[in-house]
Amino acid sequence: MTVKQNIEKLLDVYNELSVNEISNKLNVSKQMVHVAIKQLLENNIIIKLGAPPKTIYRKLSETKKAKEIPSLNLTEDELIYLAQNFLIVTDVGNLLDGIEAFSYWCQQRNLPIEKTAKEFIITKDKYKKYHDKSGFIDGTDKLVNTKEYKKIWLNKLYYHDFYAIERFGKTRLGTLLHYAKQGQNKYLMQIMMNEIEKQIKDFIKNHKVDAVAFVPPTVRREVQIMKFIQQKLNLSLPHIEIQKISGIIPIPQKSLSKMNERIRNAENTFAVVDNRNFKHVLLIDDAVGSGSTLNQIAEKIKNKEVAKNVTGLAIVGSFKGFDVITDV
Repeated sequence: MTVKQNIEKLLDVYNELSVNEISNKLNVSKQMVHVAIKQLLENNIIIKLGAPPKTIYRKLSETKKAKEIPSLNLTEDELIYLAQNFLIVTDVGNLLDGIEAFSYWCQQRNLPIEKTAKEFIITKDKYKKYHDKSGFIDGTDKLVNTKEYKKIWLNKLYYHDFYAIERFGKTRLGTLLHYAKQGQNKYLMQIMMNEIEKQIKDFIKNHKVDAVAFVPPTVRREVQIMKFIQQKLNLSLPHIEIQKISGIIPIPQKSLSKMNERIRNAENTFAVVDNRNFKHVLLIDDAVGSGSTLNQIAEKIKNKEVAKNVTGLAIVGSFKGFDVITDV
């Protein structure tokens, strides 16, 4: 029996093990264990959990089930559509996309795969009308129509996609953002950036942006998604520094349920540290929940006469109104 097969048997018995534990139980070198584990990971037989030095491996039985996809009457175009628009992270942290992901999602809910896939495509297509020719969603009207604001400081507000849609929940970008941010997962962050980087750079060029600012995080994390986005974009434009000046206890926007609380929080916890002058600043954030963070920072940029025009750009935003995103 090979080392790879022995590792599978061990994981069937012990559920999860580290490289050291596998090496000791099989009485083989760690190098041999790493080689076998690499093959098992590539074949989607096991999953890696945690990060060095606290990494463990677990058998990934649900992936096998998800791959047992019955014969479906779906066209090539429909399969491509699912590959481009549907992605999930399973309850044990496995990333699936396309028909494999959709089959798993349906199996978890006891839904017919073929019929539900066609319903998903119809539902998702309903949202196409909200995207402009560049692929962005203009959320300015929603901001203007939010009655709690005394004044709208952003000239325009855009985002790449909705965070979630009816019945099917989080969109592809919504899923990537949620798990990348909450799990501090650089792998998911990179997948997300692969899908939005060119679009952001084209936006900057087409809208004649001459400076950029990134909304700083509230919650301390070892891997900050906004810092990752900033580094991966690697823009040559001037960067306006936005500082987070929260009190002793940082209060994330998502923890506040009322619009006036979110507006007050944003008004009093951000500071613009820059005295230069620009024509058009692009203010980038990961998600538009209430719109208050972007709007109140835009107020500070304009009051300091750093720029006359400020456009907000987020990866995802809400569909109904600026009061529903509470988990990113």
